[in-house]
Amino acid sequence: MIKIFTVDAFTDRPFSGNPAAVCLPNVELSEEVMQKIAFEMNLSETAFVTKLDDGFSLRWFTPKAEVELCGHATLASAHILWQEKMISENEEAVFYSKYKGILKAKKSGSEITLNFPVNKPLPSDRNEILEKALGVNSVSLNTIFTTEHHYIVELNSEENLKNVKPDFSLLETLPKYGVIITSKSDDPEFDFVSRFFAPSKGVKEDPVTGSAHCVLAPFWSEKLGKKKMNAFQASERGGVLSVELKDERVLISGNAVTVTAGELFLHTDSFS
Repeated sequence: MIKIFTVDAFTDRPFSGNPAAVCLPNVELSEEVMQKIAFEMNLSETAFVTKLDDGFSLRWFTPKAEVELCGHATLASAHILWQEKMISENEEAVFYSKYKGILKAKKSGSEITLNFPVNKPLPSDRNEILEKALGVNSVSLNTIFTTEHHYIVELNSEENLKNVKPDFSLLETLPKYGVIITSKSDDPEFDFVSRFFAPSKGVKEDPVTGSAHCVLAPFWSEKLGKKKMNAFQASERGGVLSVELKDERVLISGNAVTVTAGELFLHTDSFS
């Protein structure tokens, strides 16, 4: 039996924000088994957290594939470490990830702050397939930027952003798996809003995407001339984050709420 939890991240109330599964294996799991568990949980991400001598290993799987970085499932994992008293309230959570090195999380009251690598996007040419897939045109589109794995599409209004109805089958044909759409916020509480799509990874629209804010933070910092910003991800569930650029890192803060706790039963042949 393996302890497993579901946590709503980047929210202070259940049934909003982004749900993640957090799995605490007490035996070594193969990638195949981790992928099967993630498929079974059927959430945008399932995190696998294993105790090491000087921290914890951390990996993330969508229902279809392993991903290099996931913010909301890292926040959820740190939340569970403190909840289950695997580390003390004033102790920093230190995670060793397969692709992005050391990631850290700190707790201050109910808020958790992630320390993630910055991912600065670069200007890009117009992309006919991308624009068609999003149903946007030169009237609603301001700029397109890219990273290694993402397109960042800046729209000219929050209303246009909320009205986007993607053609997911067309998005899957693009060479980059992640599409971030963003605009300035109409709400004075927030500096910018965004949505995130990754259908080729099994996530049509992610409710709240911490890793996307590693891209959005430098993008909007340059536009707004600010290091600290508040953000809202305008998915159906919605989520609230604060971001701060600090050297080559992005500090991403939010809350988390445990929704379920249980045990996962694996048959012996699951480990073969």
